[in-house]
Amino acid sequence: MAFARKVWKLLVAIKDGLVLLFMLIFFGALYAVLSYRPLPATVNEGALLVKLDGVVVEEPAPVDPLALFFSSRAPIREHRLRDVVRAIEGAATDDRIDAVVIDMGYFLGAGQSTISRIGEAMDKVRAAKKPVLTHALFYADDGVQLASHASEIWVDPMGGAIAAGPGGSQLYYKGLIDRLAVSAHVYRVGTYKNAVEPYLLSEPSPASREATQALYSALWENWRDEVAKARPKAKVDALIGDAAGMVRANGGMAEAALASGLVDHIGTREQFADHVAEIVGEEDTDDGLPFYANTEYESWLEAEPMKHEGDAVGVITVSGAITDGESGSGSAGADTIANVLDKALNDDLAALVVRVDSPGGTVTGADRIRQAILRHKERGIPIIVSMGDLAASGGYWISTTGDTIFAEPDTITGSIGIFLVLPSFEGTLQKVGVNAAGYQTTPLSGQPDILGGVSPEMDALLQAQVDTGYERFTKLVSESRDIPLSKMETIAEGRVWDGGTARQLGLVDRFGNLDDAIAFAAKQAGLADGDWHAEYLEPEPDPLTEFFNSWAHSDAEPDAGEADMLGLIAARRDATAGRMASDLDRLLGRPRIEARCLECPVPMNARAPKGSESLWQTVAARLFD
Repeated sequence: MAFARKVWKLLVAIKDGLVLLFMLIFFGALYAVLSYRPLPATVNEGALLVKLDGVVVEEPAPVDPLALFFSSRAPIREHRLRDVVRAIEGAATDDRIDAVVIDMGYFLGAGQSTISRIGEAMDKVRAAKKPVLTHALFYADDGVQLASHASEIWVDPMGGAIAAGPGGSQLYYKGLIDRLAVSAHVYRVGTYKNAVEPYLLSEPSPASREATQALYSALWENWRDEVAKARPKAKVDALIGDAAGMVRANGGMAEAALASGLVDHIGTREQFADHVAEIVGEEDTDDGLPFYANTEYESWLEAEPMKHEGDAVGVITVSGAITDGESGSGSAGADTIANVLDKALNDDLAALVVRVDSPGGTVTGADRIRQAILRHKERGIPIIVSMGDLAASGGYWISTTGDTIFAEPDTITGSIGIFLVLPSFEGTLQKVGVNAAGYQTTPLSGQPDILGGVSPEMDALLQAQVDTGYERFTKLVSESRDIPLSKMETIAEGRVWDGGTARQLGLVDRFGNLDDAIAFAAKQAGLADGDWHAEYLEPEPDPLTEFFNSWAHSDAEPDAGEADMLGLIAARRDATAGRMASDLDRLLGRPRIEARCLECPVPMNARAPKGSESLWQTVAARLFD
């Protein structure tokens, strides 16, 4: 008994210690939030430092405090595209800035249209006779595309550059579903709506291969054209044709990149910093090492706030997967966006620009956002749609509200179709000796029954619902784009298009970026230059979330070190795991009719549903929930 009492006292002490620890963490964080005051930003003479440590997105997602405390990995940093562009373009005319330095040592990627937009900003700096310099350990496709706009490209001696082109494998679950005796009931419309093929087939259908090949071929051609225009002397074909041969012939991957003209100099971070210091001057550092004088782009933005003179042109962002209900930034919660739009009805906006960067999502969520935009349209103001990297499926559903639609040649759009995936487990249960039976007053009683099986009547009802939803989708596109329904059969059916082809088909009106769309909206509203400003419509910021964002995005370098080729491969592996978890969630989670493009490229910051730490935890949570 004495031993048991000692053990009990030890357990109580451990419990009390943990409670005290969590209380200290909680009240410490609360005090930090309440006392948090950002220091006033200043702009120093020297270089504008753009440290792209992470990914560049349309709208960053807030940091999850629990993940920040308990995750073994730091969250991937997300940089807002318009912030990066505004800072770089501002450097072109800022007399305090002598050069722009883009640190890509931890760069994990961005969409092709996003990279092109940053490249345009870099071109403006170079046109102002100011150098733009980049440094990285390794340049992948998106890194090569971005760096090609620089006046000097540096690579670490242990790194290199490679151009692989878009594409890759997609997971197909037909064999696993058959082995588990799961019945995957799939309801879809469209020859090319290959979002559901992973549940039906073991490899892509011929129609899917055709559509994907056309899309990726167009994106690859645009990539090559952009790099060739920015660096006409680069021997991209030689590196693509025999990368291993060039590495062997030149004595290393960095040397091969130099020989191909994709980089200009080989040097360490310290050698690069010394070179920049010769251009812009030195500044003292805490560790005593020489470094170049600089202002980080976030500080430049704080010191140079956006102007708010004149009439307001509203800009609402629909970024990420479209969901029903509320959500934070980084995902398109329909209720959240609709509430922001409805609140802005009292703001007397001169025009509204809808920025879409989404692969789609739930049909109900997409239509809720569409209806909120239409309430602004009823006021008689111009509605202009600006497409980012993605405006597919549900993203295009929302885009039908636009009087004029802007896109980029690399925008992925279309995917006009909807689907529903509903599993049932009667075969799985029979394998373990379990049978489902009962009494039904009608053929629809208890349906859809995921344990006993889906009845033919429910099958027909669900397919009819998907059919009518598709008819509504195509009718929306037909009426908004003035395209005959008879022609819709050739451009819909779930097929995904690049921006250039979409413009030829009439799905897009003009090429241009977000700034072009905002300026056009102001012109359509009859506003002269200087008489308007862009008013970005966003939910009220949460002080607690802002604090954790600032904490997570401190100056500390990522634990994993610089992103080399293997690091990028690991990041893509994580993104693939996020896709797998989403596929599983779609099969085992709550069924919903979706207008989503699942064949669109997976973003590098993709995460498993519900913030799961790994794919296998997600599997366990779904199977045993």
